[in-house]
Amino acid sequence: MKADALARLAEAQAKRQALVVVTRLADGAQCLVDAAGRTGELQLATGAVAEAAALLLSGRSASLTSEPGCFARAYVPSPRLLIVGAVHIAQTLAPMAATAGYEVIVIDPRGAFASPDRFPGVQLSDEWPDEALARLGLDAATALVALSHDPKLDDPALELALPSTLFYIGALGSRRTHEKRLERLHAAGLGELTGRIHSPIGLDLGGRAPAEIAVSILAEIIQVRHRGAAA
Repeated sequence: MKADALARLAEAQAKRQALVVVTRLADGAQCLVDAAGRTGELQLATGAVAEAAALLLSGRSASLTSEPGCFARAYVPSPRLLIVGAVHIAQTLAPMAATAGYEVIVIDPRGAFASPDRFPGVQLSDEWPDEALARLGLDAATALVALSHDPKLDDPALELALPSTLFYIGALGSRRTHEKRLERLHAAGLGELTGRIHSPIGLDLGGRAPAEIAVSILAEIIQVRHRGAAA
């Protein structure tokens, strides 16, 4: 890979941005494709750019059928899970998600909850959720689950999450709790986006223990990531 392409790739990875590097095998000419468009010495037809851009979401690498002799390699951010609320479910969910390959961050300003003793080896943030999410950024490779059951923590996180490109948004709570949540989000002007929230959260596996709920949440996140929200 050429020096300018390497520099752009390093910048994209630091910013958690997806990038596709298209290389013409005959002479090594390259084109970089991201959400903003294309750059580089290799001139691609509109169809080839669209074909490369489609790899931004899937993360797959492939030869371009519309541009014979060109190979597109996708570089996408590692999957990330942001957990709002350092509750019992989160204590099981965090290490399970890490084992599944997710970068996990637990967010809770309540020090008695978000402590290293309760979450050994887990990245913790004691910021308020809106502050933490603004700092961390919300991208299409990230999932968010609101587990605190406290509107003061969950609602600000959801208000930032709903307009974002997050691939999964889930919120813990009963149907009645969720109805009240929807009322608050509607009042905040986000009513048209609330359909993005998975609630009741997790796949219906029948379990009720915190660890079983954590399993169902992670299963649903994985399902949505690979099959889409309609799965």
